[in-house]
Amino acid sequence: MLPQATPAPIRTAALLAAAAVLLTACGGGTTTSSAEGGDRADGFPLTLTNCGRTVTVKAPPQRAVSVDQGSTEILLSLGLADRLAGTATWSDPVMKGLEKANAGVERISENRPSSEKVLDKEPDFLSASFASTLAKGGVAPREQFEKLGVPTYISPADCVGKDNSGGGDGARTAPLTMDSVYTEVRELSQVFGVPERGDALVKKLQDRVAKATEGIDGSKASLLYWFSDSKAPYLAGCCGAPGVITRELGAKNVFDDTHDEWPQISWETVADRNPDVLVIGDLSRTMQTAESAEKKIEFLESNPVTRTMDAVKNRRYVLLSGQAMNPTIRTVEGLERVAAGLRDFGLAE
Repeated sequence: MLPQATPAPIRTAALLAAAAVLLTACGGGTTTSSAEGGDRADGFPLTLTNCGRTVTVKAPPQRAVSVDQGSTEILLSLGLADRLAGTATWSDPVMKGLEKANAGVERISENRPSSEKVLDKEPDFLSASFASTLAKGGVAPREQFEKLGVPTYISPADCVGKDNSGGGDGARTAPLTMDSVYTEVRELSQVFGVPERGDALVKKLQDRVAKATEGIDGSKASLLYWFSDSKAPYLAGCCGAPGVITRELGAKNVFDDTHDEWPQISWETVADRNPDVLVIGDLSRTMQTAESAEKKIEFLESNPVTRTMDAVKNRRYVLLSGQAMNPTIRTVEGLERVAAGLRDFGLAE
C-alpha cells in the first residue's frame, strides 16, 4: 500500500546547490567495500536495468538514503546500517531483530520527505519501494537526482507486471511473485558490493516460505485483506503481496476479481462477499482513519453492516504489519501468520 502523504514541492535551486557535493560523492572509483567483514566489491562500475531505466553505480555506496521502509529493512537485513545516511516513510515498527541496527540510522521523515531533506544527507545512492516515491508528486522524479549524479533504485515488485500510469496504487497486469522481492534483495546486495549476503538472505526467506506452506491446504478459506481507512477502506485486489500469500496457501481472496493493487470498496460489498477470515493491517502511522488493528476491530464490531459478517461474529482476525501486506521481505512474515491463523481457525489442513 503506497503511503498517502503529500510531499513538499521540489525546489530546483536547492537541488542545483547540492550538485557539486553530490557529484563528488558519486565519483569514486574504488572496487573495495568498506563493509565489515572485508566483502569484495568486484565488478564496478555496476550497471542494472531497473524499472525501465539504466542505473550505473560507480562504487559501493557509503551514504545511501532509503526513502521507503521496505527498502530500508532490506538494507538493514544485509548488514548495511553503517552505510545508510538516512531513511524515511514508515508505517510500522522496524522488523524484529533489526532494532539495534535501525537505531543508528537517522530517520529524516516519518512520511515522504522533501527533496531538500534527502539532499541534505549528501546521498550517493537512493532507494525506494514504490515508483510513486521517486516521481512527480513524490520526493522528486528520479531524473532530478540522476542529474546530480545520484543513482536511484526502485523495487522491481512495484514495476514488473504492474501499471502505475493510472490513479491510486496502480494495477497488476501479472500476478506478483516472490521472485521480484528476491531480485531486489540480490540487486541491492550487488550494488553495495556484498552479493554473498544477498544470496544468504534469499535462501533464508525461501526456507521460511517452504516451512510455512509445507502440507497446508487452505482451499476451504476465503480471505479479505484490509490495509487502512474505515470510511473508504483500502482492500487488496488479486495480485499484489496478499495475492502471493493467498496463492501459496491455496486459499481465495474475495476480491480476486480486481487487478487494482488496493481498490477502495464499500462495506456493503464486503459484507455481501462475507469472507471467512479478515487479514487486518496493524499500522503505527496516523495518516488515515482506523490505522491500528485495535481501531479496525472496534469499527468492525460496532458498524451495523460489518458486525453481521461471519468473520466478525467468530472473531477470525489475523493481524499483520503494513509491511507484511506490501511486496517486501516481510511478505514472508505475512505468509507465516496467515498460515498459522488458518490452522488455528480450523480452515486449513
